[in-house]
Amino acid sequence: MRGKLLPLAGLYLVQGLPYGLQSGLLPVLLRARGLSLTRVGLARALYAPWLFKLVWAPLVDTWGSPRGWLALSTAALGLVCGLLATLPPAGAGGAALPVPVAALLLLLNLAAAVQDVALDMLAVRLLEPAELGPGNTVQVVAYKLGAALASGGLLALLPALSWTLLFLLLAATYWLAAALAWVAPALRKLPVPPPSANPRPSLRLQQDLLAVPGTLWTAGFVLTYKLGEQGASGLFPLLLLDSGISTPELGLWNGVGAVLCSIAGSSLGGVLLARRWQPLPLLRSVLWFRLGGLTYQTALLFQLNTGRSLGSWHLLGGLVTTTTFTMMMRCSQLAPSALQATHYSLLATLELLGKLLVGTLAGALADSLGPCLCFSLFLALSATPMLYLGFAPSALA
Repeated sequence: MRGKLLPLAGLYLVQGLPYGLQSGLLPVLLRARGLSLTRVGLARALYAPWLFKLVWAPLVDTWGSPRGWLALSTAALGLVCGLLATLPPAGAGGAALPVPVAALLLLLNLAAAVQDVALDMLAVRLLEPAELGPGNTVQVVAYKLGAALASGGLLALLPALSWTLLFLLLAATYWLAAALAWVAPALRKLPVPPPSANPRPSLRLQQDLLAVPGTLWTAGFVLTYKLGEQGASGLFPLLLLDSGISTPELGLWNGVGAVLCSIAGSSLGGVLLARRWQPLPLLRSVLWFRLGGLTYQTALLFQLNTGRSLGSWHLLGGLVTTTTFTMMMRCSQLAPSALQATHYSLLATLELLGKLLVGTLAGALADSLGPCLCFSLFLALSATPMLYLGFAPSALA
């Protein structure tokens, strides 16, 4: 199993870099330049390519090899980072990203989204049912570690790290990962299914995807389970910045520290799943604790004006994420093999849509409702998935 998990860990780590760059580093830089919470939130529109993964997922499912798709998309990430290294990070007024930089960040997300489809396809086909717990732990932990390195780590190092050097290092990292995807023995041995002689029409494909047992319920759950948590986590660092916390300190506490707690939670989820805990009963227990952690953190923020006690909330959030992704992969393995990557891409796209929707609107909600009322709404949204679990289908039990 180690021969499978090590290359997966390396590839998921580099996949987390663009997310950390744009979710942790970019919003703080834009807020520090004076942008409103609404405009900072709207910068998340650069994630748009991730919402269209279903456009190319059927091609990845039926044409070429996972190794080829991974190597090509990862090398493309390196090329885009190399181009970003040649451009200035700020426009003439210093208040927003210049158009060429925004366009390249959009291409970065496009290449990362293609890589995500190929990597998820490989994981679904490569992992045996007994390996799903450890496999999804590696997926979530490595992804979060990559995001932490590109967000909190870079925030802490930003005064000494230039824009050009940052993206040259990222380009080199992606090209090394592309080589890993091409030469890893576990990936080379993965069988390639023959291309379908009769590709499914779009309507037929949708019907086949929705016919997989548990799909409709899982789609609803992944669309809503992170709404409150994601909205709060997107606003916390910006409000802390407004309260006077320095950028390096913010990178340490809300970047590296919070992500390390989240990684610990994801690892704990993998251990519990490996010990024969089932995803649904585990989610029923942990979601209650997550709501309590979010309530406690909100009280600290507004009563004590501090964000240094993020640990319990992020630890529980990491546990919830690993368990949910395991459930998603289990649902996708119920689909025919030729549809598994497309099915998982559907669920992953909906999972991202839920997070992106509330993350994009969180700034506008805080500007219009005020932070206190806005966080009350996030707490209510965090309670919704606990009620939804009561309608889970037996196919996922």
